[in-house]
Amino acid sequence: PADLLSLQEHGLDFQRLLDASAYKERYRQDMIRWGEEKRRADPGFFCRTAVEGATQPVWVVSDTRRLSDVEWFRDVYGDVVQTVRVVATEETRKRRNWVFVDGVDDAESECGLDQGVTFDWVITNDGDELALGEQLETLLRSLRGRL
Repeated sequence: PADLLSLQEHGLDFQRLLDASAYKERYRQDMIRWGEEKRRADPGFFCRTAVEGATQPVWVVSDTRRLSDVEWFRDVYGDVVQTVRVVATEETRKRRNWVFVDGVDDAESECGLDQGVTFDWVITNDGDELALGEQLETLLRSLRGRL
């Protein structure tokens, strides 16, 4: 929701913010700063916005960035929460046009969950479609079993 809300507030092109383009990089620090201001005022702001008006038996919430986000979902939804971390090697990320930006990629918004969270699932996405599919199928079977 941070990108969507920032888009609405600042008139940015949401589709262009989804890739690793220069457009995204130009606005990324401003989006991070805007998100931090919102979180300081209300730590649950983005989480509540993400689930507002929706009810379903399973939630897949992608791209949480901070321990406070994970804690919010655990506090609100309890034991039904399953945390999933998707990882890729730095080499894979570079092949996907990622370039480390000092002050951005080492900020909490990018690495706030690198420590202090025990994930229920860790999915490796290094470009092996078969391996990725197998991991996702295992995750889906587990989630279906919880319904």
